[in-house]
Formats: sequence, structure tokens, C-alpha cells
Amino acid sequence: MIEGYSGVRAAVLGASGFIGQWVARKLNEASAEVGLIVRDRSRLSDLKGQVFEIDLAHPDEVGKIFELFRPAITFNLAGYGVDPAERDNNLSEKLNAQLPRVICDAAAGWKDPQWPSQHIVQVGSALEYGTVSGDLREDGPVKPTTVYGQSKLRGTQNVTEGCRRLGLRGLTARLFTVYGPGEHNTRLLPSLIRGAQSGQRLELTAGTQQRDFAYVEDVAEGLLRLGLSATAPGLVVNLATGELHSVREFIEIAASILGIPGSKLRFGGLPTRAEEMQHDPVSVETMKTITGFVPPSSIKLGVERTLAQLRVGVVPRI
Repeated sequence: MIEGYSGVRAAVLGASGFIGQWVARKLNEASAEVGLIVRDRSRLSDLKGQVFEIDLAHPDEVGKIFELFRPAITFNLAGYGVDPAERDNNLSEKLNAQLPRVICDAAAGWKDPQWPSQHIVQVGSALEYGTVSGDLREDGPVKPTTVYGQSKLRGTQNVTEGCRRLGLRGLTARLFTVYGPGEHNTRLLPSLIRGAQSGQRLELTAGTQQRDFAYVEDVAEGLLRLGLSATAPGLVVNLATGELHSVREFIEIAASILGIPGSKLRFGGLPTRAEEMQHDPVSVETMKTITGFVPPSSIKLGVERTLAQLRVGVVPRI
């Protein structure tokens, strides 16, 4: 358990989402007083806290929540565009780019003078780097090519500008390929689990893309540790393992654990999407310097922990 949050009012925007649920769960474990800010409360499961059901696309609603709850620290995991079905550019702009500015303005009005650490932990995306090659460093160039990456980058810039303008302590944590219990069922690991249970042949891309895979519970812990850090206003931090693995390697490790025979894996059966990111190594030196922490779980351990959490009993069919 992470110490430093006991009795602290911590707001989690997007608390019903994949990573948001894990951040809220970690805050529960740390005895924080949690504000769960969601669009649909029915998606909350075992989380404890004060629930606020609002549409985050409306700035006035966000301000009212801050006035009611008055968080010392806010974790913003709300976003739009990760799901391939989310293609409304207007919502991308409102939720990814403009919401962080609204949060900064609201947090400045209600910040707790007794709280010594971050006021805002914004979650960014690897897609902010876009087509940049070489080691991905936070102070290096960014060339996003997708609507999602571009709008998330504007959100990062708005946090940096807002923190400096308003005297807030805040940072953006850029996440890479996060997997584990709770991720959308169209993503890679859930698809492999379904394939193991059905015994059907799996159509896959060639899997040559290099990714930095991080287990979701480790990422949530990293976000909480960043929340307790002391940094310059508006800092950007890569939250990743610092190790690259191909998508094919991830699949083969997971398939071995799930009992999927190699004959059921048809690599190259699907085309690689143009927007899929393939990147060079991710620099995690800033994360190490600030927190002394990087996500520790190997892919093997992360997949095993996922199956244990989901209580998946896989009976392979050959």
C-alpha cells in the first residue's frame, strides 16, 4: 500500500474506465477519501467513494463537482478516442484537449493549502509522439498523426500552461500499451482469452510492431506515486517499463499461458492498421528520478495476474 493518501480528498475523473478503476482502487487501498467522477455510475463495481455522475463535456458541471468535493489532488483519466468506435472529433477536442484546462481552472479555485504534493495528475498518451523516431524523451519532438494523439497533446500543453499560469503543481503522465483486467474486450489480451476458450483459429497481424507493455495495476501505482512527487509545474513524464517487445512476442507469451497451440495463431492474417504506433525505446529516466519506480511486472507475470483477477478457467481446445 502506498502511504501518503490517508484521509486525502482525491478526485478520479473517468473512474469507471479501464485505468481509472485501478487508480480509484489503489486510492481506496491507501485510505484516501475518493471522489468517483463518471458518466455512468452503473459501471462502477467494487469501488468506494462519493459518486458524481456528470457529462464531462460540460465545463460548468466540472466546476460544480470541484466546489462540492474540493479535492486536494485530481487524477484525470477521462478521454475519448481509444475505442475505435469513438470517432466524434468534437468530443475528442472537448474531452482530450479542453477538459484539462477546465480542470486546472477549477482546481486553482479550491486547492488545499495543506496538501504538499501534486494538484493534478493528467494522463497523456504515447500517440502524442506520433512519428518521432529514436528514443522517446519527454523533452524531445512530438509529431502526432491521429486525431486522438493531436487532441491529447493539446491537453498536455493545456495542463502545462494552466499549472504555470495558476500556480498549480501538476504533471502529465504519458502512458504506452497498458493491459490487464478491465480493458475493452476488443483489445489484444481479451481477444486471446476468448480464442483460448473457443478453440477457434485466431487471425492476427504480423505482430512486428514494437511496444512498451505495462500491466495496469503497476501503471495505477505509478500514477499514485507521481501524485506524491514534487516537480516543476507542468512536467511531462513517460510512465512505462522502458523495455520493448514485439506484439508477436506478447501474443506468444500469452498463448503459452492460455494453452493456445501455435497452429491456432495465424500471424499475418490481418493487415496492420495505418494508425498503429510502432516506436523506439521509451526513456523512463524522469520517472525513475522522481519516484524510483517503473512498472515491474513482466509480460508473463502480468498475463498471469490478469487471469487470476478475472478468474479465467481456460480449457484449450486443440
